[in-house]
Amino acid sequence: MHPLLEYLKSPELVVKVQEYFGIEYKKSSASAKNHRTTGAPNGTAIGNGKGAPPANGHAVVNHANEKKIDDTDDKAYRVTNYFWYVLFIIGTELGDEIFYATFIPFWFWNIDSAVGRRVVMVWSAIMYVGQSLKDIIRWPRPSYPAARLQKKWGLEYGMPSTHAMVSVAIPFSVLIYTYDRYIYSMPVGLAIACVWCAVICISRVYLGMHSVLDIIAGLVLVVLLMIPLIPIVDRLDLVIVTSRWSPIFVLSISILLIVFYPDSGKWTPTRGDTALTVSVCAGIELGAWLHYHLGEFQQPAQPPPYAIIWPSYSMFGLLLLRTVLGLCCIVASRAFAKSISYAFVCFILGRDKNELRQSEDTLENKNKIIVELSYKLFTYGVIGFNTQYLLPSVFKLLNIGRPDFYTEI
Repeated sequence: MHPLLEYLKSPELVVKVQEYFGIEYKKSSASAKNHRTTGAPNGTAIGNGKGAPPANGHAVVNHANEKKIDDTDDKAYRVTNYFWYVLFIIGTELGDEIFYATFIPFWFWNIDSAVGRRVVMVWSAIMYVGQSLKDIIRWPRPSYPAARLQKKWGLEYGMPSTHAMVSVAIPFSVLIYTYDRYIYSMPVGLAIACVWCAVICISRVYLGMHSVLDIIAGLVLVVLLMIPLIPIVDRLDLVIVTSRWSPIFVLSISILLIVFYPDSGKWTPTRGDTALTVSVCAGIELGAWLHYHLGEFQQPAQPPPYAIIWPSYSMFGLLLLRTVLGLCCIVASRAFAKSISYAFVCFILGRDKNELRQSEDTLENKNKIIVELSYKLFTYGVIGFNTQYLLPSVFKLLNIGRPDFYTEI
């Protein structure tokens, strides 16, 4: 590998980034000596962080602000700048499932489902390519001497960073699909999108979850993918919504993408997460198809671009009501759909659901893989369908629906 690429991939560069933003590393000479003389694992004893010798042969740990890297390292870190720490913890969540679960329904119920469908399709495609490449390339995440401030997704491979890819895909696809549809300041939108992207990307290196090379690769890849994706998705969404036989196409492609996902060489959660994104997209498109063929999409009174309508107090109250009620329904539907689909597939396979749920996650455990992928395909497809069709219909029946100022297709 080229020396520059080796440098960008190195965990030492991750440490430099972490230290720049206020992560202070502490070397415990006592623990290292203990490891050399007694064979105890590295990091079993960590100094008090002030250079004081251990009392009575035992190291004193400052639990208030010093944390172990993991069970095999004789290093510890201390957060010295909590502004960056909190900012990057929040930033990394902007590329996580909690954000998706709130942002996507909020956009559909309160802003513009036509733009939302296109953004979700771009997001799903980007995630599928990024997650697949992780399991094809199989580069590990940064290790010693870099500390991982976040353990989530630690089982996944690191190259490319899908957080970095989504940090571009979501905000910039929103900009592209809205710039000729609504009247707003494009420079302000670009500034927000760039800050959004920067915070997420830096957060992944800061937390020790990705190397700088992972981030750069993710950014380059997403730009290359979005150049053809943006116009293709714009056209494909219209075809799917209006075509009579598109549900067969959508379901078939979704199942094939999940079944023929690349082999990862070991069990990782990437295949299940990819099934989630594909299923949500499929459910949303099927909901939009039903809306259209029932004649429920309304044409606008005037062509775009449209002025942004800022909510009045009453509109804002209805916005909150839709969001809270809708998210509660999403949580309930997820629990119900997961329960019945998991039990049904286990019944078909002749396996006890509790025993299978507690079994080991390995590539050899085929039955568990089939059950996990099947329930995610059904459950998150239902969530996507409810987000696009069922819940907006319920809101209208309750007279709390979003005003249909503009067209949905």
